[in-house]
Amino acid sequence: MARKIDTLAVHGGEPRDKAHDSLVNPIVLATAYPFDDTDELHRYFRGEHQRGEEYARYGNPTQEVAEAKLASLDGGEAALLTSTGMSAIVTSLLAMVKPGLHIVITADSYRKTRVFVREFLAKFGVEHTTCEPSVEGIAAAVKPTTKLIITESPTNPYLNCIDLEALAAFARPRRIKTMIDATLATPYNLRPLAHGIDLVVHSCTKYLGGHNDLMAGVVIGSKALIDAIRDHQGMLGALCSPFNAYMLIRGLKTFAVRMRQHNASGLAIARFLAAHPKVEQVWYPGLPSHPAHAIAAKQMAGFGGLISFAIRGGLLEGSKVVDAVEIPYLAPSLGGPESLIEQPALMSYYDKTPDERAALGIRENLIRMSVGLEDVDDLIGDLDQALNRI
Repeated sequence: MARKIDTLAVHGGEPRDKAHDSLVNPIVLATAYPFDDTDELHRYFRGEHQRGEEYARYGNPTQEVAEAKLASLDGGEAALLTSTGMSAIVTSLLAMVKPGLHIVITADSYRKTRVFVREFLAKFGVEHTTCEPSVEGIAAAVKPTTKLIITESPTNPYLNCIDLEALAAFARPRRIKTMIDATLATPYNLRPLAHGIDLVVHSCTKYLGGHNDLMAGVVIGSKALIDAIRDHQGMLGALCSPFNAYMLIRGLKTFAVRMRQHNASGLAIARFLAAHPKVEQVWYPGLPSHPAHAIAAKQMAGFGGLISFAIRGGLLEGSKVVDAVEIPYLAPSLGGPESLIEQPALMSYYDKTPDERAALGIRENLIRMSVGLEDVDDLIGDLDQALNRI
């Protein structure tokens, strides 16, 4: 019987009977797992005997439960848990590309992903093209040697959404793999695999962990693809610790409940900001004014808790707003119970000049807010008083 996401968040991927009759999955800290004798060793390596891994770099019981739970949430056959969201991307890319192949990556993909493709993979003969974040832009960038398309939905910070079914319909006949970073959507709001995408990546540090207290990443897809990526993790060693895996399982228990609140508060605050006289523009896919609203409404169950907005003014006026709020913290990241606020021009692009930031599409008057789990009326009142100071 197919379970709904609230039930999967609590029970998905977990064995009913756990070690020592525990209700929750225990933390297993062992680095090695002994064999009874050499006969068991032979049978294990011949694939005739099922048991846990022999060494912790290749797997861990706590990690495996977290992976099974994450795979169930996204509707994937398998999942690989890593130390961070970035390590999930890097490990996956190193497993999938080789010299002479070509990657297409959209211009508003996560900055460090673009840097890895542009500066690291290029040193080893992997070519790439950066394109506008649309199926049409991706199609125009594809070459005969293209083997992988990388994008996000929604993107950061302008929350653009890609039509995933159209993307899969374009890529599959051409034998091009597709990878979507769906960190901002989460499997509560969007399940890319159900739309024909090959791999979905999340930074579990954000909404999945949900409490601003762990770092982890995951890549989810078919068992064949994940097994190939897992082999590379065994070499690269970007492991999620058993404790962080345990904390992730714990955080996921309330995932669906939290996401409903993030979605509701995010939409209410986006509507408030769109009507405020001190706000020039709001980017939130739940608003009809967003360029990708039609795509988002078609394929998403909700629109999350991240909002970007431009105030009437410049960098200094934006700083006044960020400094004047009393509830959100000035910090990067997103997806936790505490609301966070920042200026991308300073937090992520401090090393760039205003002209360089403009060329990258980062406005001086842009503010990004991660809406937490506080009372939405309190957050709106706080934003209102801060905006009225400029």
